[in-house]
Amino acid sequence: MRARVGRIIKYFVLADLALWAGWGFVSPILSVFVVEEIIGGTLVTVGISASLYWFARSAIQPPVATVLDRKKGEKDDFYALVFGLIMVSCAAFMLTVVDTPLELYIVQVVNGAAIGIYSVSWSAIFSRHLDKGRIAFEWSLDRATLGFAVAVTSLIGGGLASNFGFDTTFVVSGVLSLASAAIVLMVPRDLIIPRVKGAGGYPDIEREHGYQSSIH
Repeated sequence: MRARVGRIIKYFVLADLALWAGWGFVSPILSVFVVEEIIGGTLVTVGISASLYWFARSAIQPPVATVLDRKKGEKDDFYALVFGLIMVSCAAFMLTVVDTPLELYIVQVVNGAAIGIYSVSWSAIFSRHLDKGRIAFEWSLDRATLGFAVAVTSLIGGGLASNFGFDTTFVVSGVLSLASAAIVLMVPRDLIIPRVKGAGGYPDIEREHGYQSSIH
């Protein structure tokens, strides 16, 4: 029997796919870009930039999650999600003008914070709309889909940079990040749960899907 997937799940899997496919082009070549194109760039610079990315991403997630959890409904999660995706695309475009380690570090902090906001808000909405009895399958659908996408784009990322340059690769990543935001904006507004008064917050989702936790 064919498994049916809800519209929110479809949109969010596609959005996740577009975002991580775009950054799949960048990941394999970023260290080469740092060493070859950045003034004074070394492997130490690569390590510092990666550390700053993960520090920013990890540090912003708990406070953002706390703020989002204080409000019932999904409107705040939705706006945070779109904001995060726009910032991620900006980070990709910013890489085209990076010349020094300091500029790279700033971009990595912006990118890490943006991905942190995205991952918290994406997971919050996605997890509430999982179908009861298919929770593991729908999570695996997202993980497998973006995994295959990153595998493909990582494979061709080096060739893209080699033939068309680093800037072209970064622009492609930025465009795909914007495409991810566009996909999210295509979600019918009636599927985004409005803020409601009183306890519970998500009566329809709780009744139909029985799941509300979020982790990415």
